[in-house]
Amino acid sequence: MLAMCKVNDMIGMADHADASNVMTTTIAIVDDDKSVRRSLADMLHRSPGIKCVGSYADAETALAEIPRLAPQVLLMDINLPGMDGVACVRQLARLAPKTQIIMLTVHDDTSAIFNSLEAGASGYLLKPVRATDLIGAVRDVFAGGAPMTSNIARKVVQSFKQPPKDGQANEGLSPRELEVLDCLTKGFVYKEIAEHLEVSYATVRTHIERIYEKLHVRSRSQAVAKFHQL
Repeated sequence: MLAMCKVNDMIGMADHADASNVMTTTIAIVDDDKSVRRSLADMLHRSPGIKCVGSYADAETALAEIPRLAPQVLLMDINLPGMDGVACVRQLARLAPKTQIIMLTVHDDTSAIFNSLEAGASGYLLKPVRATDLIGAVRDVFAGGAPMTSNIARKVVQSFKQPPKDGQANEGLSPRELEVLDCLTKGFVYKEIAEHLEVSYATVRTHIERIYEKLHVRSRSQAVAKFHQL
């Protein structure tokens, strides 16, 4: 019996150690609707490994608190009293560059999408959002992805099918770099791009670094938004 108790104690200690080793993703919310903030916070708190650390009703308060709080992911509405969400994202991209921002809004027009991505957002979701989709998007953006509601992603992809305007250039991007950028717009991760183009992972990284340098951007979403404007 004593031996059995010792075994159970060891199992319990191992389980506790495993739980303590789970990385917690910190999230903050900016939305002027109190009920929406509460609902989103409840969704996040119910998900293991995710912690809501801040909730704000306006951009001005968020700008004062987010750089200090430094959450890993921020959910940002566009319609806010005073400064709008896109302008707030533009400032936070400078003040809190490590925070990944997901727009969570009712706006599905092209200008709102690309203005948000150009400002520095890494994802774009439409309200209302299911808990599973929200949590999936948080985990995706934290892992380096660019989560988007399906019809938003389609609009982004379709924008690349439009013929370029007269006199437009591709910012010096090579044919291979354009292929890599096309894969980025489709949501491919680096490994998938490497397999699709039959090149090494390191080669993909090099291409993407050069794309970012030529487009003067720092993220996948900014590259997509910038190229949309070419």
